[in-house]
Amino acid sequence: MSSVDSQNRILSGMRSTGKLHLGHYHGVLKNWVKLQHEYECFFFAADWHALTTHYESPWGIQDAVWEMILDWLAAGVDPGSATMFIQSKVPEHAELHLLLSMIAPLGWLERVPTYKDQQEALKEKDLATYGFLGYPLLQSADILIYRAGLVPVGADQVSHIELTREIARRFNHIYGREPDFEAQAEAAIKKMGKKTAKLYVNLRKKYTEQGEDIALETARALVRDQQNISLSDRDRLLGYLEGGGKVILPEPQALLTPDSKMPGLDGRKMSKSYGNFISLREDPEEVALKIKTMQTDPQRVRRSDPGDPDKCPVWQLHQVYSPDATKAWVWEGCTTAGIGCIECKKPVAEAVIDEQQPMRERAKRFEKDPRLVRSIIADGNDKARDAAKQTLEEVRQVMGLGYD
Repeated sequence: MSSVDSQNRILSGMRSTGKLHLGHYHGVLKNWVKLQHEYECFFFAADWHALTTHYESPWGIQDAVWEMILDWLAAGVDPGSATMFIQSKVPEHAELHLLLSMIAPLGWLERVPTYKDQQEALKEKDLATYGFLGYPLLQSADILIYRAGLVPVGADQVSHIELTREIARRFNHIYGREPDFEAQAEAAIKKMGKKTAKLYVNLRKKYTEQGEDIALETARALVRDQQNISLSDRDRLLGYLEGGGKVILPEPQALLTPDSKMPGLDGRKMSKSYGNFISLREDPEEVALKIKTMQTDPQRVRRSDPGDPDKCPVWQLHQVYSPDATKAWVWEGCTTAGIGCIECKKPVAEAVIDEQQPMRERAKRFEKDPRLVRSIIADGNDKARDAAKQTLEEVRQVMGLGYD
């Protein structure tokens, strides 16, 4: 039976792309570092997902995974506060993916927006494969195997969470009806206490008979706040609210993260494919040189020409790194030709290098002893497998595969 507080558990992963850059830090890792102190967090390297588009050239995936995890540690992800692991080291993901594929309608996968978008963007690759079509379902398995209630994503990934919610809902509808489900649900209601039980019954009636969504949300909160019922009874009561069965795979919610506003060295979004990035652990001298040689306002040819910050990529970096006083100094100095471009770039370079300094310091320990990183991930793999096995055991049982 489930013993997981889904609302306190977060699952997030990254495709293994190798060394990370400041766009990854501002878009994902800063948020992970914050969340690890507020929730039970599982963070994984998605090496199977890397194979969906790089199955013909897999040779660099392992090195990319270790470089990426080293950057996680450098950014401040703490193995004492979060579980870090490698997707393919937890084969339960694959088994749940297989089992969910038995009930996943083909049309649900074909309509995921990123399916057509990525095929269009990666025309040079043959993506007419089952793995590529099924990767959103593998993402669903990644989430559901941990019964994670919250998944931090950007707006462009919300459709994947919606698919996961639909898969969970369909699974619970098909397999959540225990033979004596209603009797067990009624018994669980009595355990809530007379006053709370009466409130639950009234709220359930308002939802099932009158369709009041507010009543449903209030009743869900009421159940989750109960301290005197087991987690299995809680799952039954949550399912009973909607006239369904026991919640075996909880529906996750998208935890929206702000879009990364980290610009690249050319003003476009920072990306490896554009070659406009600064790596997380890049040498300070290289960072200073990259910023020093950045293109500025093309209309400002001479030092005496006034410039337009809105047309300058360096100004976008000031928006991320500089306090208001510095930004005011830059705006005034640029538009009046009071300062030159080299002067403008200096505080940005200093701010970037200062931000990276603790990352470089944290990384030294792991760079000197790669076995330490392996040990951290081995422990994380074991912890993730323990959690995944609990879910899979119950899934097998309700799908008729519990050969005791």
